[in-house]
Amino acid sequence: MPSPCRAAATPPSARPAPPALDVQAVSKRFGGHRVLDQVSFRVRPGSITGLIGPNGAGKTTMFNLIAGTLPPSGGHIVLDGRRLDGLAPHRILRLGVGRTFQVPRPFLAMTVLENLMLAAQRQLGERPWANWLRPTAVALEERAVREQARELLDFVGLTSLAGEPARSLSGGQRRLLELARVLMAEPRLILLDEPAAGVHPALLEKLEARIGELHGRGVTFLVIEHNLDFVMRLCRPVLVLAQGRLLAEGDPEAVRADPRVREAYLGSSGKPSGR
Repeated sequence: MPSPCRAAATPPSARPAPPALDVQAVSKRFGGHRVLDQVSFRVRPGSITGLIGPNGAGKTTMFNLIAGTLPPSGGHIVLDGRRLDGLAPHRILRLGVGRTFQVPRPFLAMTVLENLMLAAQRQLGERPWANWLRPTAVALEERAVREQARELLDFVGLTSLAGEPARSLSGGQRRLLELARVLMAEPRLILLDEPAAGVHPALLEKLEARIGELHGRGVTFLVIEHNLDFVMRLCRPVLVLAQGRLLAEGDPEAVRADPRVREAYLGSSGKPSGR
């Protein structure tokens, strides 16, 4: 006779998938100031999770902790079962976490295409000896990287600007370039820091479509954004940070209706109270 425990076990197919990202009681202090206080949340694989909150809530600090730019003061950050806290940013990128920044940071003097090619990971040509001992392999790899970069420029609609210096791009075009540059590393999880900020509506529509298409391919996103219409259209679920703590979590409609969120972030009228 099978044991009661074994008979009651959940079939493997019915068990929920483990989170792509698991933030466990993470805190961050700067001197005596606590920016994040025991924040825990999970990002489901294949989701577009929104992270909203008023200025000073700790959103960008959380991104910096996940990406390895800053170490947490406490808690753990786990990607697909592997701890990220304590790892250098380049190692976290190689594990599959890419990020964009609130202010895009292209190499302004380089061309749009060169900005993308530079982002390719583990290039053989980066090793000085390889250029002498394996020149054919280096040339073939560079050709493949160039082709990948051109495909991504086509994906984000910047092909016609491939040979232009990045300084010539508009703010919205720089955000598209930054998304393409992140994609050169083939990440599983992308951290988007205010992708809609200052973007012309036409380019924002294109950016939103590209995020949706990547989501359809199985890429997971965690998105910081002040544009609530953008968040409500794109993100499921939405997390709300306030004063360094997780205030609410759920579907956009439930979060918008939460009186705590209205008080802390939207204002009592339900309209944004400012950035």
